[in-house]
Amino acid sequence: MHAYELPELIDLAESANPLTRIAWNDARNMALAAGIAKSAYLPQLSVAAMGQYAGAQNSRSSIPGASSTGGTGHGTTSALSLQWLLFDFGGRAARVEAASQASVVANIGFTAVHQQVIFDVSVAFYGYQAARARVATTGQGVGNAAAILAAAQSRYKHGIGTVIEVAQANQNRAQAKLALIQAQGAESNSYLALISAMGISPLSKPMIAEMPAHTLPAPTSDSIEQIVSSAIARRPDVLSAYAAERINLAKVKAAESEFLPKVFLSANGAYNTGSSSISAIPSIGQQLPTVNLSGGRYGGSVIVGVTIPLYDGGLRQAVLAQARNDADSASTRLARSREEAVRQIVVAQNTLQTSLSAHTAAKELLAAAQTTYDAAFDAYGQGIGSVTDSLLAQNQLLAARNAAADSYSSALSAAAALALATGSVASIPTQPDWR
Repeated sequence: MHAYELPELIDLAESANPLTRIAWNDARNMALAAGIAKSAYLPQLSVAAMGQYAGAQNSRSSIPGASSTGGTGHGTTSALSLQWLLFDFGGRAARVEAASQASVVANIGFTAVHQQVIFDVSVAFYGYQAARARVATTGQGVGNAAAILAAAQSRYKHGIGTVIEVAQANQNRAQAKLALIQAQGAESNSYLALISAMGISPLSKPMIAEMPAHTLPAPTSDSIEQIVSSAIARRPDVLSAYAAERINLAKVKAAESEFLPKVFLSANGAYNTGSSSISAIPSIGQQLPTVNLSGGRYGGSVIVGVTIPLYDGGLRQAVLAQARNDADSASTRLARSREEAVRQIVVAQNTLQTSLSAHTAAKELLAAAQTTYDAAFDAYGQGIGSVTDSLLAQNQLLAARNAAADSYSSALSAAAALALATGSVASIPTQPDWR
């Protein structure tokens, strides 16, 4: 069975996660809306066709004889009309600009969703790797506890140990087994969290590859000001807020254009046809019993006009005021998004620096705890140490191993958070090759 590495998991999540599909459809709809807005520059053509039919019959009887008259008539009308807005003082241009910027916002949103999916999958993957490492360390803890128990039983068998030491070693092994079971449960939960972040069915159960440990990089030498200045222009939320500001400014221009005249062209053409048939029995005078008439006619007109809005009960003023308020709010949101971006970048940078320092300290702690455990276990096995020292050293070694695994995962997650905060998700470590 294939074991998926992080880049493969991200690729699977981007294609399967419903959030990416929704964002893609939103982006497509906004692109269509921009095209709809541009159609206002083109003329509108429509055609209509109508037909009619009428008939009548009249019969009369008298002493000299009987007579009957009847008639039918039918005709068709075909019309072609054209409406074309020639000039509106920038109203259409403003609406096209607003629609185009809305499409930009949707595309930025699509990018933001992808970045968030990459971040969520990466962090969940790191968390799962940390949980998997905890299972391994607690498994080693069970082995160490079993070794201490064997040493206690051997000491007791040779008359240099006590029942209390054996009981304490048994208790320690039971606690180690409990910790292993809890770690295995946490690993299962972390696996489900990773599957959920990918947006796939929990029943699919893909195999996850182990990520080999590498030396983490040293803290960056770039100042926070340099990081912020280069990151602001990349963040999707800032770009989206800027596009939203342009949308609302365009809406203000569109609302202002409603106060100005509009020049339009209207044209139409029509063609009418008709025929009628009249029958009389007996014939009337010299006329034939049946008379048929038919004819057709063309017509058309072209109008160039100007419409000037005079009064609408304050509707345009209210719409313009709303547009200006929305534009002011959009400008405020843009400034706020920039401030929030700076805050998130600073927090993410500080978190990464702390995580890297914590990992360095955790490695030193692990080395010291390993030395302490080895010395305490050897001393106890040789009869010059106590079981209490061995048990304490074994528990401290387990805690140090867990701290090292957690700090490594936290450093990777902090790096992913900084990449998301700076808008450079492509730099999230998926296959660390640091030396």
